[in-house]
Amino acid sequence: QVQLVESGGGLVQAGGSLRLSCVASGRTFSTYRMGWFRQAPGKERECVAFISWSGGTTWYAGSVKGRFTISRDSAKNTVYLQMNSLKSEDTAVYYCTSGTREIPWCSGAYDYWGQGTQVTVSS
Repeated sequence: QVQLVESGGGLVQAGGSLRLSCVASGRTFSTYRMGWFRQAPGKERECVAFISWSGGTTWYAGSVKGRFTISRDSAKNTVYLQMNSLKSEDTAVYYCTSGTREIPWCSGAYDYWGQGTQVTVSS
């Protein structure tokens, strides 16, 4: 099992920045990929960004490309999401996820999920 704990959410004005962190613990040696989803009130969960754990290859949703950057620190078993130029439509609960195998980037089949951290962008 792998446990994921997110942090870094909060309230920020439009145009501002936040950095989310997700620390993985447990059987982290099997991690293949980590990433972030988000879910806004009344909307479906959507993919945000992912990173492969070994090579660092990344994937971004079109709505965040150029504004968000995903990175990892393997030694700390931590994945980060740097969010710049935030917009009101970025308001959502952000969930960290990890997977142990190769699946489509934007897939609901990731193995482990965090509890989520709230990001609220005021306009």
